[in-house]
Amino acid sequence: MKKFVIYGGKKLKGKVKVSGSKNATLPIMAACILADGQSVISDIPLVQDIKTMGKLLEVLGATVEYQDKNIKITPDTIKNYKAPYELVKTMRASIYVLGPLLTKYGQAIVSMPGGCAIGLRPIDLHLKGLEKLGASIKIEHGYIIAKSKKLKGNTIVLDKVSLGATINIMLAATLASGTTIIKNASKEPEVVDTINFLNSIGADIQGAGTDTLIIKGVRNLKGSQGYSVIPDRIEAATLITAAIITKGDVFVYGFKPEHLTLFFEKLKESGAKFKLENSGVHIFPYKSRLKGIDVITEPYPGFPTDIQAQWMALMTVASGRTIIKETIWENRFMHALELARMGADIKIDGNTAIITGVKKLTGANVMASDLRASAALIIAGLTAEGITEVRRIYHLDRGYENLYQKLASLGAKIDVMDESII
Repeated sequence: MKKFVIYGGKKLKGKVKVSGSKNATLPIMAACILADGQSVISDIPLVQDIKTMGKLLEVLGATVEYQDKNIKITPDTIKNYKAPYELVKTMRASIYVLGPLLTKYGQAIVSMPGGCAIGLRPIDLHLKGLEKLGASIKIEHGYIIAKSKKLKGNTIVLDKVSLGATINIMLAATLASGTTIIKNASKEPEVVDTINFLNSIGADIQGAGTDTLIIKGVRNLKGSQGYSVIPDRIEAATLITAAIITKGDVFVYGFKPEHLTLFFEKLKESGAKFKLENSGVHIFPYKSRLKGIDVITEPYPGFPTDIQAQWMALMTVASGRTIIKETIWENRFMHALELARMGADIKIDGNTAIITGVKKLTGANVMASDLRASAALIIAGLTAEGITEVRRIYHLDRGYENLYQKLASLGAKIDVMDESII
């Protein structure tokens, strides 16, 4: 395994482009199952999760080809309807193949999903929604076994906002007979992007970006000659936070600032210096310490849970006290203990973290527990005094494309080394 050795105290400088959204690409790849003929998806990030989804589609029988930032998916040869544990255990988004397989082929066998260790992440909302469409579902030996002759539209009210359940039910409803209405639906940009892709290949979905989706089932969907996914707002926020914590002078571009409205409001309150542009933001150096600003993670347009760890890293060196309440996942503060090893003052009380800012962090050996925790520890290491070693950086490969190279291009001094085994 590899580790990052970060030499802190380097102010980042330059410009860096944001890659395509992993969290939009994954459901769009699963949606390609629904089409008759090849679909071409552009501007994809070549991260491990994308490759895992590609392997899963190949196991099902689809043809998957990569070319630069494009991926070509031809589902016409799918004859296997089982998503095996070996692949699904590594990535929760594998569950997205459940709805498309069920609605197009009348059957699906999908392993219970895995992914980052940030909580239980139940899929009951997915299954209840599919059952409302007429599916017969049982769980045996760790697999979801779903069957249906023909799904039928229905009104589904989600008990809570769920991006995954919204997508899975929506994918299944596109080829169902009649009209499906999803209430309390997710409004995340990644859901909107998936809807835009589906409509581009012949689906009839209204209400994108609102909490009510109306899906009129169609007989079939055609392939796509080229659909470009949205930029990754989480990567953008990660790069922006890295620039701010080092008091750098950086232009982060190639993303949609409107996808991070609340994040930028919180940055402004903290005293960070920046200027928004059409497709980017210019981060400026500042002299005094930032001010601690509280956040509560909530579904979009609230503060994203996927930026919570990075925000915590930033707040460790802000003045005053910061309270972070995590309402999405129950086990997403594992990075707090590692930040404490670097001198951060953090107390955890259930789903609440209380951070008392310190003047500086110091380098230490730390271990990443999940994808976003990895980013938080790297951000902290960039500002820490001395050397920080971040172990288990393989988590980064799941969701960040060339983060090491991007930070290095801005002047960060980071060595990638083999972990020593004691």
